[in-house]
Amino acid sequence: MSTLPSRQVVLARHIPRLPEPEHFRVERVDVGEPQDGELRVKTLFASVDPGTLARLGGVDSYAPALKLGEVIGSAAAGEVLESRDARYAVGDVVVGSWGWREHAVVSARGLRKVEPGAESVSAELGVLGIPGLTAYFGILDLGRPQAGDTVLVSSAAGAVGSISGQIAKRQGARAVGIAGGPEKCRWVVEALGFDACIDYRAEKDLAAAIRRECPQGVSVYLDNVGGSTLDAALTCMAMKGRVVVSGLVADYGVPPEARAGLKNTPFLIIQRLRMEGFVVFDYAARFGEARAELRRWLQDGSLRHREHIVDGLESAPAVFAGLFRGENFGRAVVRVA
Repeated sequence: MSTLPSRQVVLARHIPRLPEPEHFRVERVDVGEPQDGELRVKTLFASVDPGTLARLGGVDSYAPALKLGEVIGSAAAGEVLESRDARYAVGDVVVGSWGWREHAVVSARGLRKVEPGAESVSAELGVLGIPGLTAYFGILDLGRPQAGDTVLVSSAAGAVGSISGQIAKRQGARAVGIAGGPEKCRWVVEALGFDACIDYRAEKDLAAAIRRECPQGVSVYLDNVGGSTLDAALTCMAMKGRVVVSGLVADYGVPPEARAGLKNTPFLIIQRLRMEGFVVFDYAARFGEARAELRRWLQDGSLRHREHIVDGLESAPAVFAGLFRGENFGRAVVRVA
């Protein structure tokens, strides 16, 4: 093969607050041939992740900020078109992190081969990818709910939250979700098996709603939102409760001086709480173990997931912007090919 005409999505302007499609640009590029230890891949699916916004404002966070003109990073699944590594053959499907590109030349190092199975390839970016792994370790390693505990999950209809509550139920806990809108709340309860779900859009007093659905207090709070939602939850925690901070979607793209902030920190002392944030890559050595268990639960039908799939690489910026307006329902993924 010679060079391959392709497209990619890059950062056109740094994003000071919330994203809009005009912050991105679709570029035409020629993708070269792989060298030793590399593969040329055709992207099948690319993930769309709210946490990416933390890298798009021009300021380093838990990862370096993207520079203007750089490709938007994300997990991706693709088909091998050409291989210069003996471990991979043409036609293999692999998962990596080459971002929003139609084609790419990638190092074989760090890739994961997808073995044929009952789940779709896109599931490798969701329930079997970073969101599922985040839910797994967030609940089981940090939250550690016991039978009879109450576990509260924000963004409960999202990629991480929907899996978190189901894992909590497996531990014998009572699962209560927070989501936006009656349709999402109905799905969280009826399809996923949560015991209750609070529609934050319909509640004037979120803390009062949490206390109503969690009368014994919240033993574990898996937080994907931060901001005023986290602040309200702190007032509803049970003695020695655990707050696991997985994401802060309410704060992404918001300047520090404009963030809601936390006013209820005295409850950390009053209720003897433990609050801990984490990055799932800290558990990379155990990804195989977690993924195998998640796959078993999918196969026996005890774990359910939902995907929000949009066609076309050029759709990625609009899907990304929509995340912050609550427009996605399930794991947001772009089908590239």
